[in-house]
Amino acid sequence: MASNTVTPEVRWAQRSSATDPESNFIYLTISVPDVPTENLKLDLKPTGLVFTGHSDTLKKTYHVELEFYAEIDPAASKIHHTARDVEMKLRKKELDASHWPRLLKEPKKVHFLKTDFDKWVDEDEQHEAAEDDFSNFGGMGDFGGIDFSKLGGAGMPGGDDDEEDSDDDDMPPLEGEGEAGKVEEVKETVDTSKEAA
Repeated sequence: MASNTVTPEVRWAQRSSATDPESNFIYLTISVPDVPTENLKLDLKPTGLVFTGHSDTLKKTYHVELEFYAEIDPAASKIHHTARDVEMKLRKKELDASHWPRLLKEPKKVHFLKTDFDKWVDEDEQHEAAEDDFSNFGGMGDFGGIDFSKLGGAGMPGGDDDEEDSDDDDMPPLEGEGEAGKVEEVKETVDTSKEAA
């Protein structure tokens, strides 16, 4: 490998099910910005994966090899490449209600592997959590049915944009702006004192 080869950040999360293969998967994201499809190679096997990709704009080659804790089913897994990441939904081979204790076979901690807390659901909360819709996996087109018009008020009652912001009343004057006002006040004071004399 060239000297400018780096290990990309890898994020992961998982779901487990003893009965439903569709709910029994690993979510894996390899962060490789500006790596076009023609510059990447992904070798996905039941026991692990090897990824290599090159970014011409960043002049970096990314390389990572992972050996999984248990086997996956590569044929039932999905892969999506974006401008920033390679996202994978890897189907676990064995149906089991328990989570894998870790992603990798070896129990040692590696610096590039992180938990993806945006996608993580604890083992005991899987049945209570909303079902993830992966039918549009990677498309990111409909944002999961989120109504953005309701987010303006951050979910707080009375969060209309029409309300005046009372914090603006206590703003100090801009530099130089307050000085002009003081000069006019002083002139008025001087003028009134001359009239009185």
